[in-house]
Amino acid sequence: MMLDGHIHIHTGDPAPAELLRRMEAAGISGGLLISQPPASFDGTVNTAPPAARLENLLAWCGAGPDFFPFYWIDPVDSDALEQVDLAIEKGVSGFKVICDHFYPGDVRALLTFHAIAEAGKPILFHSGILWDGKPSSHFSRPVNFEALLNVPGLRFALAHISWPWIDECIALYGKLAAARRRRSGADVEMFIDTTPGTPPIYRRDALTKVFTVGYDVAHNIFFGSDAQAAAYGTDYAAGWIARDREIMAELGVEQDVDSLVFEGNLRRFVGV
Repeated sequence: MMLDGHIHIHTGDPAPAELLRRMEAAGISGGLLISQPPASFDGTVNTAPPAARLENLLAWCGAGPDFFPFYWIDPVDSDALEQVDLAIEKGVSGFKVICDHFYPGDVRALLTFHAIAEAGKPILFHSGILWDGKPSSHFSRPVNFEALLNVPGLRFALAHISWPWIDECIALYGKLAAARRRRSGADVEMFIDTTPGTPPIYRRDALTKVFTVGYDVAHNIFFGSDAQAAAYGTDYAAGWIARDREIMAELGVEQDVDSLVFEGNLRRFVGV
């Protein structure tokens, strides 16, 4: 079985059966679904309210038991804590955050992250260059996520290997892994989501760095496609899987680690 750790919902009525059909054609049986964006990211007055976005997300996840709903939240919204409570009450598996107008260490955001961590839920962060049409990528540089060391129990992932700041992403992973070993109470755990952001020409370099840096990464990396739920790109996802597996095989990545990257680690990140 393979899982896709990064699927977006933007437009279209829920069509879970068609989504599953398209994914299965690429050899994928489930994955992490991200709700429609909050108003602060969408930039329109027509953004659906939290309850409606949650309803839409959960409807898409009706495709099967291996679909994990992640609610996209703006952690500095005035009602962010109420949104966390509502999302958890509805049964989400985790949360999605894009830091596009605040830093991860913003005191308002940290309050939200504390609430999520206390509920035992993970956060999938965008990290790296952000194609949103505005100057915002500086908020999402990997080093800024050092602030999460102050959120006990948090489990989080940085998506896109933080491209183009891949080295910085790996260095941050190393720092947090060392903190877990050396600092009492430092139980923050970081995952790396390999969802493209990296154009194909950079992919071999990125995966070579991730898998050969010498850090213990085998249980903290998972694959994602960045595909759209309403028009899941079967050939697109299958192409990235084939490319990544070819590179990993050339790097000598063992089969049991391959299985973790394409299924097991996402399950552990989600907490199932």
